[in-house]
Amino acid sequence: MKIGLGNDHSAVEMKRQVAEYLKEKGYEVVNYGTDSEESCDYPVYGEKVGRAVASGEVDLGIIICGTGLGISLAANKVRGIRAVVCSEPYTARLSRQHNNANVLAFGARVIGIELAKMIIDEFLGTEFEGGRHQRRVDMIMDIENKER
Repeated sequence: MKIGLGNDHSAVEMKRQVAEYLKEKGYEVVNYGTDSEESCDYPVYGEKVGRAVASGEVDLGIIICGTGLGISLAANKVRGIRAVVCSEPYTARLSRQHNNANVLAFGARVIGIELAKMIIDEFLGTEFEGGRHQRRVDMIMDIENKER
């Protein structure tokens, strides 16, 4: 599985640790984030990962900024993206099972690397259940399609 990683300046070190963790687990990692701690704009990196996921260039995305909020808002502006901010594993699991989320976001200033690893494991290790949840995901995507 190929994972796209994006981050702003606040999450350079966490992104490095996440990339290393993913590679150890056997995932292919594509870096769309900054490697500089100089102030930059998180929407750039949320959009890059969102577009990579939407186009199929990568299978799923992980994006990190200070809180995870701003970068997720940017990713969610890309058609077809369902980015979720998770600060604990349970929400990460349900975001995949029930919402078919395709981009995970969290905050480098909110959680530590060990919790991030647990969240990532739940997100990447969980499949979409479909069934009644597919109808709801379709409803979400219909809202997006009305915005054309």
